[in-house]
Amino acid sequence: MPVPRYARASAAVFAAVLLGASAVACSSDGGGDGAAPAVRPAADAALFAGLPAKLAADGTTVVVGKADAPHTVRVYLDPQCPYCAKFETGGGEGLAKAVRDGKAKAEYTVASFLDQGREGASTRAANALRAALDAGKFAEYHAALYASQPEEGSAGAYGTEHLLKIADQVKGLRGAAFDKAVKDMTYKEWVRKSEKAFEASGERGTPAVLIDGKKLETREGLFTADGFLEALGA
Repeated sequence: MPVPRYARASAAVFAAVLLGASAVACSSDGGGDGAAPAVRPAADAALFAGLPAKLAADGTTVVVGKADAPHTVRVYLDPQCPYCAKFETGGGEGLAKAVRDGKAKAEYTVASFLDQGREGASTRAANALRAALDAGKFAEYHAALYASQPEEGSAGAYGTEHLLKIADQVKGLRGAAFDKAVKDMTYKEWVRKSEKAFEASGERGTPAVLIDGKKLETREGLFTADGFLEALGA
């Protein structure tokens, strides 16, 4: 049975996830009058430490791992998508193990369609991810970001202070350059281009994960580390 995922009708409408027979609407921006968002460490932060990452030639794809790895795993994610967070704490950990072992490289495209074209939580988070890439901490911050994904309605969700507090979980990330990039939205144009790349991909929702070009559709593959590694081996 295909895994439920955020259905994307267009970049300007609400996203919805199909779970059983029900559809749940997802807010475009985590802002609101609710409780302040929490900061939580990644479950296995050491797994992501030191993984090499760089921009691909297209200027938007972030490649994590060795260029000559035998498998390529392409991942499309939106920072606000809760099913993306579920992937990161399941299949994403399996992916990190495969990258660390040299069995695969990961190619990430960071979407922001849940902002509905505004400069919202996904845009701010994606900008911070790009800043973390420059600091050599993309994989670690990526894991920390999803571990601290705010609940819908949280006040200050992926705001400047929240993003910097998350960065405190990553040793060596905080500094003048990173902090300034987060505060000034230095990579806002990169975020826009990355969203355009997601739209051009033909994918209609997140998380979308392809192993050597083949879509990963099983719950176990997406949401458990062992299931992902089994799918990679197959």
